[in-house]
Amino acid sequence: MTSTNLHQLFDEQGQSPWLDNLRRNWIHNGELQEWLDKGVRGITSNPSIFQKAIEGSEDYTEQFGQLLGEGKSIEEAYWGLVVTDIEDALKLTRPIYDSSDRLDGYVSVEVDPGLARDQAGTEDAARGLWDTIDEPNVYIKIPATKEGVPAIANMIAEKRSVNVTLLFSVERYQAVMEAYISGLERAEGDLSAISSVASFFISRVDVEVDKRLEAIGTPEALALKGKAAIANGKFAYAAFEATFSGPRWEALVERGAQVQRPLWASTGTKDPSYSDTLYVDTLIGPNTVNTIPDSTLSNFLDHGTVSRSLDADVEDAKAVLTKLAELGIDLREVADQLEDEGVASFEKAFDSLIESLTEKAKTL
Repeated sequence: MTSTNLHQLFDEQGQSPWLDNLRRNWIHNGELQEWLDKGVRGITSNPSIFQKAIEGSEDYTEQFGQLLGEGKSIEEAYWGLVVTDIEDALKLTRPIYDSSDRLDGYVSVEVDPGLARDQAGTEDAARGLWDTIDEPNVYIKIPATKEGVPAIANMIAEKRSVNVTLLFSVERYQAVMEAYISGLERAEGDLSAISSVASFFISRVDVEVDKRLEAIGTPEALALKGKAAIANGKFAYAAFEATFSGPRWEALVERGAQVQRPLWASTGTKDPSYSDTLYVDTLIGPNTVNTIPDSTLSNFLDHGTVSRSLDADVEDAKAVLTKLAELGIDLREVADQLEDEGVASFEKAFDSLIESLTEKAKTL
């Protein structure tokens, strides 16, 4: 098999490239397997991805009709469609999970986004998805809201693997890492089957910060465009390295614990004036994951740069964050806004899909 940039990312740099997309026809026409053969090592999904997949094809119509015929509600039928795709994708990635000693080969499915501010509801939904799918290489996605953080700790304590999503600030990321570690400390016995990643969103930070820099409009402000997200990611990685070291962590390693790897999410380039592989090339480092849209994956396969970059130029990153603060741009406030927008976006996608399925049910 020909070695690609994606193989080299993992073999040479210790970073796992995942695919941030999932469609039923990809599972059955061999396209998903082709991505895995090219070096993809895991798959992530979210409500927006399923909205596009289900509304954009007839691949789901037959099963949807069957589920309705069994007396399922529209929402129950939706989850039936989602679980089927996740289970079929898990079969394709299971060899990676087995051969990597549980490092990769995961497929992520997100709880109902309407539960983002509901700890108890999130926990019930996470347990339900985990128990229904019942495969060791599934990740249940839980948003890193204030209400989500304690839910994450409880799921880890119950030995359920979690992909923490919608992370925008280093401060919240530190709370998530603490939730993971405290959850491990509460879990009984061997910890080696518990896994987690923390999805730190990248490009959306630049979209919002660039907008604010353009509003300021000075040469100093405009010179910072396209730099905030990468600087934020570098500081998140430094926090990761500091957290997963020392006596407290080593005591968990002795019980089989794995680090909760940072996962760079939202890594497709939104601004066409930036490199189309910007958020892959600049965030390469060991013990990390980058979940990448298929279009960006194709670009990286063609002309991406495989070179350790995540812990380079840290002083420059610090200077960027300092200058942003001096200009009055508060990244914590930006993160709060982006979290609210992210939750609302996923809720809108979910609600829109339920509406379209309701209309489709009338025609069946």
